[in-house]
Amino acid sequence: MNVATYPEQAEITATDRRARQQQVVDALSKHLPAHALLWHNEDTTPYECDGLTAYRERPMVVALPETEEQVSAVLKICYDLAVPVVARGAGTGLSGGALPHRMGVTLSLAKFNRIQRIDPHSRTAVVQSGVRNLAISEAAAPYGLYYAPDPSSQIACTIGGNVSENSGGVHCLKYGLTIHNVLKVRGFTMTGEPITFGSDALDVSGYDLLSILVGSEGMLSVITEVTVKLVPKPQLARCIMASFDDMRKAGDAVAAVIAAGIIPAGLEMMDKPMTAAVEDFVHAGYDLDAAAILLCESDGTVEEVEEEIGRMSHVLRQAGATAITVSQDEAERLRFWSGRKNAFPASGRISPDYMCMDSTIPRKRLADILLAIAEMEKKYGLRCANVFHAGDGNLHPLILFDANDPDQLHRCELFGADILETSVAMGGTVTGEHGVGVEKLNSMCVQFSAEENAFMFAVKAAFDTQGLLNPGKVIPTLQRCAEYGKMLVRGGALKHPELERF
Repeated sequence: MNVATYPEQAEITATDRRARQQQVVDALSKHLPAHALLWHNEDTTPYECDGLTAYRERPMVVALPETEEQVSAVLKICYDLAVPVVARGAGTGLSGGALPHRMGVTLSLAKFNRIQRIDPHSRTAVVQSGVRNLAISEAAAPYGLYYAPDPSSQIACTIGGNVSENSGGVHCLKYGLTIHNVLKVRGFTMTGEPITFGSDALDVSGYDLLSILVGSEGMLSVITEVTVKLVPKPQLARCIMASFDDMRKAGDAVAAVIAAGIIPAGLEMMDKPMTAAVEDFVHAGYDLDAAAILLCESDGTVEEVEEEIGRMSHVLRQAGATAITVSQDEAERLRFWSGRKNAFPASGRISPDYMCMDSTIPRKRLADILLAIAEMEKKYGLRCANVFHAGDGNLHPLILFDANDPDQLHRCELFGADILETSVAMGGTVTGEHGVGVEKLNSMCVQFSAEENAFMFAVKAAFDTQGLLNPGKVIPTLQRCAEYGKMLVRGGALKHPELERF
């Protein structure tokens, strides 16, 4: 995968790489202390992948700046030398967005971990990009506030990575994704120039560039500081665990809850294989006989929660729930959610490796996609455990495989591509919150036309003229789409280029 990701690197010799590495190290060492610059194999190996461990590449150099001035200097040097730069947070991403470039610099923001200030009056927090998601809520807790987006990796993932991927979490249905909870982002362009997206106000004149930056996967700028919105902690939160003996009934129940005008704080679904995996891991008290379970949370005042729990329970029973359990205290609520939050590590206990997919479909097609995935399991000879942000139709199928078996890895890639193509065919998208990275490059060809891809490249060029920030990711080239469509391409040259391809 390493060579396939960056085909232009295939002809670079080890000698050429060492010479280039020395040139870059010499230039960067004038602006970074010795401990902030890594280039020996034993030091750079920990950076060779993010949460998508199937694809690996050792970076040429790793820079760990400690100040904004150092970030600017690194970028200016790399721009002058035409060296690719891949920004990295905690490395928890699941699409290969932080996969290093073999001839590039991995720019780690790990040392940008300070919470600059919390303003309880404006309900905002200003934090550096390397601050952990959960750390924001912990710092805001004394003021009765918290940061709403809560990815499953919130104990480790950074706010800079959240901004890059437009992360969500189990409570994104009610409180929104990262884009809905960020006011301002500061950082630097590839040329080392400071740039600000958004403002401290709720709105800003001119182009809405903040919406372009959030979810751009490190392709437009390097993020150093983020201003986020905080929300008051609810007086009470309770969670319903509903069991269903049929997958379609569970899918229809999700649609029924939303159709009833209820917006739960969280609405998650797990199928039977996933339920079994997480119950063995966290012992949350899940119904192991159910074909699917739904977790539906309500938060607010005591009166609001009581009323909403009653309404949701009625809708779920009407939809065919075989059992309903309502959390009686905070400990039980957290136990219900602990299974969902630990779905990924639980899957890691029952399989050598897994590939976590991320697509969206209309809520009414939840059952259809699950049944389609069940057929794909037979087709590719691999198991798949499913966990969904059911409320907004965001799927997270976990394909279980052994990366040490090349054939299993190949089948896993085909399985994942099939899920994404099927999601698009059902009216969905190839990604919800994990990003495209390198994982979904081919699948982007299914959803977007050549004209749309060209427009995306034009937006990137407006911020990064040389294409040095996180190159080779997110936006597929015409050649890649042609290859994915089974067109033979040799030496980067298409036969009969005058012919219409799309």
